[in-house]
Amino acid sequence: MRFGLLGTGHWAAETHGAALAAHPDAELAGIWGRDPGKTEALADRYGTRAYADADALIADVDAVAVALPPDIQSDLAERAARAGRHLLLDKPVAFTTTAADRIVAAAEERSAASVVFFTRRFAAPIASFLDRAAAAGGWDGGRATGFGSIFRSGSPYGASPWRRERGGLWDVGPHALSLLLPVLGPVAEVTALDGPRGAAHVLLRHDSGAVGTLALTLDAAPAAAGFGCDFYGEQGTAEVPDPGTTAVEAFGTAVDRLLRSARDGVADPCDVRFGREVVAVLEAADRSRREGRTAVPG
Repeated sequence: MRFGLLGTGHWAAETHGAALAAHPDAELAGIWGRDPGKTEALADRYGTRAYADADALIADVDAVAVALPPDIQSDLAERAARAGRHLLLDKPVAFTTTAADRIVAAAEERSAASVVFFTRRFAAPIASFLDRAAAAGGWDGGRATGFGSIFRSGSPYGASPWRRERGGLWDVGPHALSLLLPVLGPVAEVTALDGPRGAAHVLLRHDSGAVGTLALTLDAAPAAAGFGCDFYGEQGTAEVPDPGTTAVEAFGTAVDRLLRSARDGVADPCDVRFGREVVAVLEAADRSRREGRTAVPG
């Protein structure tokens, strides 16, 4: 499958580009980015073509891998889907459910396969754990803590405008939700408030009656940085294991799953519809923290 890479930042270069260039069943056919100089440099690095126009790249490939800010990704993903291209997107797929709905509609209209890259969901130990936990049932709730510390010197993400504006809710929150939702089910109500260091503290009431809690920030004290998630209920507690894989290896698995979905016509569990569900919860949490009241995902 011929892939076009949209984006030239650190994540695009070191994860998307590296995985696509190494994948035996994918061809990195071209790269487009907002900075022509970075586009040329990254294309040279991976021995592929630099495109000056995103739609020209979309027209020349079978699928797009997108590593761009969510508001830019959502527009390009919709355009690619309407052109009949398969989608390998990053999280979150958009900043609004309205934009996410447009991607879903375009993908469904053109029967485009899609996968959203929630990194931990593509690690075999975690995928197996979630399958077992969902099958077991009996969970009263789950807890996820995502404390990043990206504003320290040397972080490749510290200057990211959208991360500075949106914080841990939108950057780390998708990772947490990608683990809670498969086990506890859809979210009915969301209550959120702000905490120290730009943290978002989120309470989720799931349709199942279970309660999920999230604590998320990108500005944690370095000594407090880390990610953890567990579930509790009739069977005691169960902690989500470490991924045991690199981001590049996980992205390679995401490519495998997109190829399989495109070939077999079977939707992936992490397709754009799941990506849209995550955006709806994040949008409700954002609304709750601004308005000081419980919100319902759209």
